[in-house]
Amino acid sequence: MERLCVFTATYNRAYCIKDLYASLTNQTNGDFYWLVVDDGSTDDTSELISELQAQGKIRIEYLRQENGGKQRAHNTGVDACASPLFFCVDSDDTLTPNAIELILNRWDAVGDDARIAGIVGLDGATSTKPIGNSMPRDNYTTTLWDLQYNEHHIGDVALIYRTSILKDYPFHVHPDEKFIAETYVYNQIDQSYLLNVLDEILIVCQYRPDGYTQNARKITRENPHGYMRLKRMQIQYADSYLLKFKSTVLYLVGCIFAGQGIRSGIKDAPSRVLATLAAPLALILAQTEFRK
Repeated sequence: MERLCVFTATYNRAYCIKDLYASLTNQTNGDFYWLVVDDGSTDDTSELISELQAQGKIRIEYLRQENGGKQRAHNTGVDACASPLFFCVDSDDTLTPNAIELILNRWDAVGDDARIAGIVGLDGATSTKPIGNSMPRDNYTTTLWDLQYNEHHIGDVALIYRTSILKDYPFHVHPDEKFIAETYVYNQIDQSYLLNVLDEILIVCQYRPDGYTQNARKITRENPHGYMRLKRMQIQYADSYLLKFKSTVLYLVGCIFAGQGIRSGIKDAPSRVLATLAAPLALILAQTEFRK
Protein backbone atom coordinates (compact mmCIF):
# COMPACT_ATOMS: atom_id res chain seq x y z
CA MET A 1 0.00 0.00 0.00
CA GLU A 2 1.22 3.47 -0.88
CA ARG A 3 2.25 5.72 2.00
CA LEU A 4 0.00 8.62 1.00
CA CYS A 5 -3.52 8.95 -0.38
CA VAL A 6 -4.35 12.01 -2.45
CA PHE A 7 -8.09 12.37 -1.92
CA THR A 8 -10.38 14.35 -4.21
CA ALA A 9 -14.11 14.89 -3.83
CA THR A 10 -15.64 15.95 -7.12
CA TYR A 11 -18.99 17.06 -8.48
CA ASN A 12 -19.39 17.88 -12.18
CA ARG A 13 -15.75 18.82 -12.57
CA ALA A 14 -14.84 16.68 -15.57
CA TYR A 15 -13.94 19.89 -17.38
CA CYS A 16 -11.00 20.62 -15.06
CA ILE A 17 -10.04 17.53 -13.04
CA LYS A 18 -7.70 16.44 -15.83
CA ASP A 19 -5.34 19.24 -14.79
CA LEU A 20 -5.04 17.74 -11.32
CA TYR A 21 -4.45 14.32 -12.85
CA ALA A 22 -1.66 15.72 -15.03
CA SER A 23 0.05 17.22 -11.98
CA LEU A 24 -0.18 13.86 -10.18
CA THR A 25 1.46 12.01 -13.06
CA ASN A 26 4.28 14.57 -12.96
CA GLN A 27 5.28 14.00 -9.32
CA THR A 28 8.93 13.40 -8.40
CA ASN A 29 7.85 10.77 -5.85
CA GLY A 30 5.28 8.16 -6.83
CA ASP A 31 4.55 6.66 -3.40
CA PHE A 32 0.87 7.66 -3.46
CA TYR A 33 -2.43 6.80 -5.01
CA TRP A 34 -5.40 8.93 -6.06
CA LEU A 35 -8.75 8.30 -4.39
CA VAL A 36 -11.62 10.03 -6.19
CA VAL A 37 -15.06 10.16 -4.57
CA ASP A 38 -17.66 11.27 -7.09
CA ASP A 39 -20.45 13.09 -5.24
CA GLY A 40 -23.20 12.18 -7.71
CA SER A 41 -21.87 13.96 -10.80
CA THR A 42 -24.18 14.22 -13.79
CA ASP A 43 -21.44 14.99 -16.32
CA ASP A 44 -18.98 12.49 -17.82
CA THR A 45 -16.74 12.26 -14.74
CA SER A 46 -17.15 8.48 -14.50
CA GLU A 47 -16.12 7.91 -18.11
CA LEU A 48 -13.17 10.28 -17.76
CA ILE A 49 -11.82 8.56 -14.65
CA SER A 50 -12.15 5.18 -16.40
CA GLU A 51 -10.01 6.54 -19.25
CA LEU A 52 -7.40 7.84 -16.82
CA GLN A 53 -7.32 4.52 -14.94
CA ALA A 54 -6.75 2.70 -18.24
CA GLN A 55 -3.62 4.78 -18.89
CA GLY A 56 -1.98 3.09 -15.90
CA LYS A 57 0.27 6.03 -15.03
CA ILE A 58 -0.84 6.17 -11.39
CA ARG A 59 -3.14 4.02 -9.29
CA ILE A 60 -6.63 5.49 -9.14
CA GLU A 61 -9.51 4.32 -6.97
CA TYR A 62 -12.94 5.64 -7.91
CA LEU A 63 -15.99 5.60 -5.65
CA ARG A 64 -19.37 7.08 -6.41
CA GLN A 65 -22.03 8.18 -3.94
CA GLU A 66 -25.37 9.93 -4.03
CA ASN A 67 -24.94 13.70 -3.99
CA GLY A 68 -24.47 14.72 -0.37
CA GLY A 69 -21.76 17.38 -0.33
CA LYS A 70 -18.00 17.47 0.00
CA GLN A 71 -17.90 16.63 3.71
CA ARG A 72 -19.92 13.44 3.28
CA ALA A 73 -17.60 12.54 0.40
CA HIS A 74 -14.66 13.23 2.72
CA ASN A 75 -16.10 10.79 5.26
CA THR A 76 -16.45 8.19 2.50
CA GLY A 77 -12.86 8.73 1.44
CA VAL A 78 -11.44 8.49 4.95
CA ASP A 79 -13.40 5.30 5.60
CA ALA A 80 -12.05 3.75 2.39
CA CYS A 81 -8.44 4.86 2.83
CA ALA A 82 -5.82 2.35 3.96
CA SER A 83 -2.75 4.57 3.49
CA PRO A 84 -1.29 6.13 6.66
CA LEU A 85 -1.46 9.69 5.30
CA PHE A 86 -4.47 11.47 3.78
CA PHE A 87 -4.02 14.57 1.60
CA CYS A 88 -7.22 16.35 0.55
CA VAL A 89 -6.84 18.17 -2.79
CA ASP A 90 -9.78 19.84 -4.53
CA SER A 91 -10.75 18.84 -8.05
CA ASP A 92 -9.89 22.24 -9.52
CA ASP A 93 -6.42 22.42 -7.91
CA THR A 94 -3.04 21.08 -9.00
CA LEU A 95 0.03 19.92 -7.10
CA THR A 96 3.49 21.37 -7.47
CA PRO A 97 5.81 18.77 -9.05
CA ASN A 98 7.66 17.92 -5.83
CA ALA A 99 4.71 18.16 -3.42
CA ILE A 100 4.57 14.45 -2.58
CA GLU A 101 8.35 14.29 -2.19
CA LEU A 102 8.37 17.26 0.19
CA ILE A 103 5.56 15.77 2.28
CA LEU A 104 7.08 12.30 2.60
CA ASN A 105 10.57 13.61 3.31
CA ARG A 106 9.22 15.76 6.11
CA TRP A 107 7.11 12.91 7.45
CA ASP A 108 10.19 10.68 7.57
CA ALA A 109 11.70 13.26 9.93
CA VAL A 110 8.70 13.93 12.21
CA GLY A 111 6.22 11.08 11.83
CA ASP A 112 7.46 9.07 14.79
CA ASP A 113 6.16 11.76 17.15
CA ALA A 114 2.65 10.61 18.11
CA ARG A 115 1.70 14.16 19.09
CA ILE A 116 1.90 15.25 15.46
CA ALA A 117 -1.34 14.73 13.54
CA GLY A 118 0.07 15.77 10.19
CA ILE A 119 1.67 18.48 8.10
CA VAL A 120 0.45 21.95 7.14
CA GLY A 121 1.89 23.49 3.97
CA LEU A 122 0.97 26.36 1.70
CA ASP A 123 -1.55 26.89 -1.07
CA GLY A 124 -0.33 29.12 -3.86
CA ALA A 125 -1.74 31.35 -6.54
CA THR A 126 1.22 30.01 -8.52
CA SER A 127 3.96 27.53 -7.69
CA THR A 128 6.10 30.39 -6.35
CA LYS A 129 3.53 32.85 -4.93
CA PRO A 130 1.61 31.80 -1.80
CA ILE A 131 -1.98 32.80 -1.25
CA GLY A 132 -1.57 35.27 1.59
CA ASN A 133 1.78 35.14 3.35
CA SER A 134 4.45 32.55 3.96
CA MET A 135 4.61 30.55 7.15
CA PRO A 136 6.07 32.24 10.23
CA ARG A 137 9.00 29.83 9.89
CA ASP A 138 9.70 26.30 8.70
CA ASN A 139 9.73 22.97 10.53
CA TYR A 140 8.13 23.69 13.88
CA THR A 141 4.92 22.48 15.51
CA THR A 142 1.74 24.44 16.03
CA THR A 143 -2.00 24.03 15.61
CA LEU A 144 -4.12 25.28 12.75
CA TRP A 145 -5.98 27.44 15.28
CA ASP A 146 -2.80 29.09 16.58
CA LEU A 147 -1.44 29.51 13.07
CA GLN A 148 -4.52 31.52 12.10
CA TYR A 149 -5.47 33.36 15.26
CA ASN A 150 -2.23 33.76 17.20
CA GLU A 151 0.55 33.58 14.60
CA HIS A 152 -1.42 35.63 12.07
CA HIS A 153 -0.90 33.50 9.02
CA ILE A 154 -3.18 34.68 6.22
CA GLY A 155 -4.26 32.50 3.33
CA ASP A 156 -5.34 28.97 2.51
CA VAL A 157 -3.22 25.99 3.54
CA ALA A 158 -2.55 22.45 2.38
CA LEU A 159 -3.27 19.83 5.03
CA ILE A 160 -2.02 16.27 5.31
CA TYR A 161 -3.29 14.20 8.26
CA ARG A 162 -2.78 10.76 9.67
CA THR A 163 -5.69 8.75 8.32
CA SER A 164 -6.13 7.02 11.66
CA ILE A 165 -6.81 10.35 13.35
CA LEU A 166 -9.27 11.50 10.69
CA LYS A 167 -11.22 8.30 11.21
CA ASP A 168 -11.85 9.46 14.79
CA TYR A 169 -13.16 12.87 13.68
CA PRO A 170 -15.84 12.52 10.97
CA PHE A 171 -17.85 15.44 9.67
CA HIS A 172 -21.35 15.71 11.11
CA VAL A 173 -23.55 17.22 8.41
CA HIS A 174 -27.15 18.19 9.24
CA PRO A 175 -29.63 15.79 7.57
CA ASP A 176 -31.21 18.60 5.53
CA GLU A 177 -27.89 20.16 4.48
CA LYS A 178 -24.79 19.33 2.43
CA PHE A 179 -22.03 21.44 3.96
CA ILE A 180 -20.11 22.24 7.11
CA ALA A 181 -16.75 24.02 7.01
CA GLU A 182 -13.62 21.86 7.13
CA THR A 183 -12.40 23.69 10.23
CA TYR A 184 -15.16 21.86 12.13
CA VAL A 185 -12.93 18.78 12.08
CA TYR A 186 -9.54 20.48 12.06
CA ASN A 187 -10.26 22.65 15.11
CA GLN A 188 -11.29 19.55 17.06
CA ILE A 189 -8.06 17.78 16.15
CA ASP A 190 -6.17 20.88 17.34
CA GLN A 191 -7.35 20.20 20.88
CA SER A 192 -5.26 17.01 21.13
CA TYR A 193 -2.58 17.16 18.42
CA LEU A 194 -0.05 19.37 16.66
CA LEU A 195 0.89 19.98 13.02
CA ASN A 196 4.37 20.23 11.57
CA VAL A 197 4.79 23.37 9.47
CA LEU A 198 6.19 22.94 5.97
CA ASP A 199 6.93 26.36 4.48
CA GLU A 200 6.50 25.20 0.88
CA ILE A 201 3.77 25.63 -1.71
CA LEU A 202 2.18 22.23 -2.27
CA ILE A 203 -1.09 23.12 -4.02
CA VAL A 204 -1.78 25.68 -6.75
CA CYS A 205 -5.38 26.83 -6.38
CA GLN A 206 -7.94 27.90 -8.93
CA TYR A 207 -10.95 29.79 -7.57
CA ARG A 208 -13.79 29.00 -9.95
CA PRO A 209 -17.29 30.52 -10.10
CA ASP A 210 -18.87 27.28 -8.82
CA GLY A 211 -16.47 26.90 -5.89
CA TYR A 212 -16.90 27.52 -2.17
CA THR A 213 -14.74 30.65 -2.02
CA GLN A 214 -16.89 32.48 -4.55
CA ASN A 215 -20.14 31.37 -2.89
CA ALA A 216 -19.38 31.44 0.84
CA ARG A 217 -22.34 33.59 1.89
CA LYS A 218 -24.78 31.63 -0.26
CA ILE A 219 -23.50 28.36 1.19
CA THR A 220 -23.96 29.73 4.72
CA ARG A 221 -27.57 30.64 3.97
CA GLU A 222 -28.23 27.18 2.55
CA ASN A 223 -26.48 25.31 5.39
CA PRO A 224 -27.25 27.32 8.53
CA HIS A 225 -27.37 24.42 10.99
CA GLY A 226 -23.82 23.42 10.07
CA TYR A 227 -22.76 27.04 10.39
CA MET A 228 -24.33 27.24 13.85
CA ARG A 229 -22.57 24.04 14.93
CA LEU A 230 -19.20 25.34 13.72
CA LYS A 231 -19.50 28.77 15.33
CA ARG A 232 -20.80 27.35 18.60
CA MET A 233 -17.73 25.13 18.77
CA GLN A 234 -15.45 28.07 17.97
CA ILE A 235 -17.01 30.12 20.78
CA GLN A 236 -16.03 27.36 23.18
CA TYR A 237 -12.47 27.11 21.80
CA ALA A 238 -11.84 30.86 21.50
CA ASP A 239 -9.00 32.11 23.69
CA SER A 240 -9.92 35.81 23.59
CA TYR A 241 -13.11 37.74 24.34
CA LEU A 242 -12.93 39.43 20.94
CA LEU A 243 -12.90 36.10 19.12
CA LYS A 244 -15.71 34.80 21.36
CA PHE A 245 -17.75 37.87 20.45
CA LYS A 246 -17.11 37.54 16.70
CA SER A 247 -17.98 33.84 16.78
CA THR A 248 -21.14 34.60 18.76
CA VAL A 249 -22.23 37.16 16.15
CA LEU A 250 -21.81 34.56 13.40
CA TYR A 251 -23.50 31.86 15.48
CA LEU A 252 -26.55 34.11 15.73
CA VAL A 253 -26.45 34.74 11.97
CA GLY A 254 -26.72 30.97 11.55
CA CYS A 255 -29.64 30.90 13.98
CA ILE A 256 -31.46 33.52 11.92
CA PHE A 257 -31.09 31.61 8.64
CA ALA A 258 -31.98 28.32 10.34
CA GLY A 259 -35.33 29.83 11.32
CA GLN A 260 -34.50 29.46 14.97
CA GLY A 261 -34.81 33.19 15.59
CA ILE A 262 -32.61 35.60 17.46
CA ARG A 263 -34.34 35.16 20.83
CA SER A 264 -33.96 31.40 20.76
CA GLY A 265 -30.37 31.78 19.60
CA ILE A 266 -29.56 34.01 22.57
CA LYS A 267 -31.22 31.55 24.94
CA ASP A 268 -29.20 28.60 23.59
CA ALA A 269 -25.88 30.45 23.18
CA PRO A 270 -22.88 29.44 25.33
CA SER A 271 -23.03 32.94 26.89
CA ARG A 272 -26.40 34.70 26.98
CA VAL A 273 -24.78 37.97 28.00
CA LEU A 274 -22.37 37.89 25.07
CA ALA A 275 -25.16 36.83 22.70
CA THR A 276 -27.36 39.72 23.83
CA LEU A 277 -24.55 42.15 23.05
CA ALA A 278 -23.88 40.44 19.70
CA ALA A 279 -27.52 40.30 18.55
CA PRO A 280 -27.80 43.78 16.92
CA LEU A 281 -24.71 43.20 14.78
CA ALA A 282 -25.91 39.71 13.83
CA LEU A 283 -29.25 41.14 12.65
CA ILE A 284 -27.46 43.75 10.53
CA LEU A 285 -25.10 41.20 8.95
CA ALA A 286 -27.95 38.79 8.21
CA GLN A 287 -29.73 41.52 6.24
CA THR A 288 -26.64 42.90 4.48
CA GLU A 289 -23.42 40.92 4.00
CA PHE A 290 -25.06 37.49 4.16
CA ARG A 291 -27.70 38.43 1.58
CA LYS A 292 -25.14 39.04 -1.15
